[in-house]
Amino acid sequence: MFVIGSHLSISKGYLHMGKEATKIGGNTFQYFTRNPRGGSMRALDVEDMNNLSAYMKEHNFGTLLAHAPYTYNPCAAKEDLRAFAKQSMMEDLERMEYLPGQMYNFHPGSHVKQGVDQGIEYIVACLNEILFPGMKTTVLLEVMAGKGTEIGSRFEEIARIIDGVKLKEYMGVCVDTCHIHEGGYDIVHNLDGVIDEFDRIVGLDRLKAIHLNDSKNPMGAHKDRHEKIGEGHIGIDAIARVVTHPKLTNLPFYLETPNELDGYAKEIAMLRSIVENK
Repeated sequence: MFVIGSHLSISKGYLHMGKEATKIGGNTFQYFTRNPRGGSMRALDVEDMNNLSAYMKEHNFGTLLAHAPYTYNPCAAKEDLRAFAKQSMMEDLERMEYLPGQMYNFHPGSHVKQGVDQGIEYIVACLNEILFPGMKTTVLLEVMAGKGTEIGSRFEEIARIIDGVKLKEYMGVCVDTCHIHEGGYDIVHNLDGVIDEFDRIVGLDRLKAIHLNDSKNPMGAHKDRHEKIGEGHIGIDAIARVVTHPKLTNLPFYLETPNELDGYAKEIAMLRSIVENK
């Protein structure tokens, strides 16, 4: 089954997101756990979550992807910022236990001139405090574009973080096509080579989700600027190779651009056509 969806707003609740996903042709979706630029979280509504769970079973949905807010920086130089990230992530994961089987994606953060080694040490320490035995959520490190002092733009950095985590069975990776393209991985001309490199360094069994975005910038730009599918430097042909690659077709794909329903519906229809006519 081709699992495809987009980022949706949680403002009207969980079941509403499920119905919106179906409306635009999707069978999964991504959402922010709370305000992406702040720290506020919706009031807990277990009934709404249960209603979504039933809806997902009825409509044969794939795995949902919850996205942590951009404000979290678990490797920040300031201790209060690290503490905020850890506490908020713990709260997010506690909330997600009410809707089992989801994935929780977060940006590893920026080391802010402390150095990659210190940043990785902080990220590992955070994960070792927030993960717990028996949890029903898989936590994903997102591969980044390498903007500023971001950690996680190299597969080696992702592998080092996972290696330091005690409860590795709850860890996975989300690859963003825009990020790895701008991070310097040539998915346009050498997708097989990039997949093999990821497998060698991290392990394909760790790859759990793909953010499907085109890029406004050429390979290696390190700027993280998403573009609509087929309108950027990655291009529709390369995107088509991603969604039809035999080592990737079992993964869920999540669109993040253009961030409006009609645009997402068009992209989902186009991608479904590509997969069905392969």
